[in-house]
Amino acid sequence: MEKEIFEKYEKAKSISDSIVLFTKPLLKENAIALDIANKVENRIKKLGGELAFPINISINENAAHYTPDINDALKLKAGDIVKIDIGVHIDGYIWDRAFSVCIGKKMHPLIEAAEQALEESMKAIKPGAKIFEISEIVESVLESAGFNPVRNLCGHGLDRYNQHARFSIPNGRNKIKDEIKPDQALAMEVFATDGAGWVKESRPVLIFGYAQDKPVRLREARQILEAAKRNFHSLPFAKRWLTELKPTISALKIDMALKQLLDVEAIREYPILREESDGLVAQAEETIILQ
Repeated sequence: MEKEIFEKYEKAKSISDSIVLFTKPLLKENAIALDIANKVENRIKKLGGELAFPINISINENAAHYTPDINDALKLKAGDIVKIDIGVHIDGYIWDRAFSVCIGKKMHPLIEAAEQALEESMKAIKPGAKIFEISEIVESVLESAGFNPVRNLCGHGLDRYNQHARFSIPNGRNKIKDEIKPDQALAMEVFATDGAGWVKESRPVLIFGYAQDKPVRLREARQILEAAKRNFHSLPFAKRWLTELKPTISALKIDMALKQLLDVEAIREYPILREESDGLVAQAEETIILQ
């Protein structure tokens, strides 16, 4: 990896380190998720980073892809297992990290298991390691703690302006013999659950991403498509970010414009991922740069 690229990853990591420390004290009973999201995202920008995707604040059975909506009033409650997923990028080079907390408690067994599985699997990630070997570690650690992996979620490669690049590392056992390559970035991502171990897509959809240029009728739809491509670098964006565009767009027009863009497949959805048996889910994730 070129020195200049490595330094950009290092800067993204440094900002991410600070953001984790900044975020944890915000996660308390009766805290409003929208306030947390605004504070964290603004802090990333203040520190000189850019957002690789909207902060995910996914609670309990929601494993991923929940970010606050426009005027969202959701509050954190005592006992909630809250997953915070943060992506920081410098010039497109992404540091992806996630952690979980149980509101009002120092720790929860499910979170401990996810963190242990992440720690043990990270030890095995090196050039030449096979995908199935890493996945085996994740499932074995979680099983020994009495939990299941979420089998249809994965760790993943990172590339410039691409937060889900090759390779994928499933949480559950598999027979994938592909080998980890040197000179790449990977985000090892563990999801642990006391449920069945599968997620399904759920509503509402609050995160979207640019897919392709398409002609659309609404001026607001054209404005959003241009922002998705240029302002957000084709990376995932939050519906609530669209209220900050100039000229401003009303919430009603945002919904109409998004529908029109989805109808012509100009943008893609990132639906909330919910554990299918409504089991609790904990998440732990860290990025590693392979030399």
